[in-house]
Amino acid sequence: MNLPTEPRICIVLLSAVGDVVHALPVVNAIKRHRPKAHITWILQEAGASLIQGHSAVDEILLFERKAGLAGFVKMAMELSERPFDVVLDLQCYFKATLLTALCHAPIKIGFDRARAREFNWLATNTKLSSRPLSHVQDHFLEFLDVIGIPREPVEWNIGPWPSEKEWQTHFFRHLSGPRVALVAGTSNPRKDWTPDSWVRLNDALHEQFGLQTILVGARSPRETALGEKMLRECLHPPKEALGCGLRRLVSILDGSDLVISPDTGPLHLAGALAKPVIGLYGYNSPARVGPWRQDPRLLIDAFHLPGEKPKMTFQHRPGRMSQITVEDVLAKVEIWESSRSQKR
Repeated sequence: MNLPTEPRICIVLLSAVGDVVHALPVVNAIKRHRPKAHITWILQEAGASLIQGHSAVDEILLFERKAGLAGFVKMAMELSERPFDVVLDLQCYFKATLLTALCHAPIKIGFDRARAREFNWLATNTKLSSRPLSHVQDHFLEFLDVIGIPREPVEWNIGPWPSEKEWQTHFFRHLSGPRVALVAGTSNPRKDWTPDSWVRLNDALHEQFGLQTILVGARSPRETALGEKMLRECLHPPKEALGCGLRRLVSILDGSDLVISPDTGPLHLAGALAKPVIGLYGYNSPARVGPWRQDPRLLIDAFHLPGEKPKMTFQHRPGRMSQITVEDVLAKVEIWESSRSQKR
């Protein structure tokens, strides 16, 4: 299909910061080829805070997750006033299915039956071609094929915005030398690395590589406890920036030379900023949700067994994050440092 010159497009993708990051190349590509397109994005609070001010997004409709039925009623009223030409349903969750059903549009594009979940296929009338599972980013780019928009170049344009540069300069004013952002944790404790390992790694990064460390993440009880432990036990405590918010996190990651992270949204945000990422994977398969188009030498894959072929799977493997050692991570830092030295 071909889009009109001035299409009204609705993106349905509510949550998960990593998925929001993966959706941005879709939005940017549409605006690049249809600059007069009007793009509305239905989002929950976290994702909305990240893309607020993005030049390719004309309107954000905030879905209030905690409002229950009232949230759907409110959204139904707002959507009744906004007819669209096309809806892109990028999220296979029941809430997204309901919101897609509430949208008024002749064309609603979603995943094929094999890849759709939670009745998602019931709310769409145009499906992606049936394909095997692949990386989430590649799945999202398939939507561009359906609407006749070229994929390349893949761009995120996530910032920092000009208005954020002053804060970024102020934040880094006392951090001389190369800087590494350590992502403290995830929304799922089974994807977290062990606190003692973070302490040991932090000091080794200072002593062996002269890296200035910055601890980033949210302020969940687990992340807060880790921050307190590192400030208490590290010989070279990191600069603590937990709970800074996603827009400031963009500035911190943008100003860092390296990012070390488990499987969580900031890892993909760092990739969108073209920052080298050492990804720590054990619970989920990095083949499906790992750093996209990043240096594969920096990936730590504890999900797959030695010699096992990488799997595109939704399967989880609990308990494997603890198998990642500090020495495993330091070996990846060595690779990064060597590559960095060659580019100087």
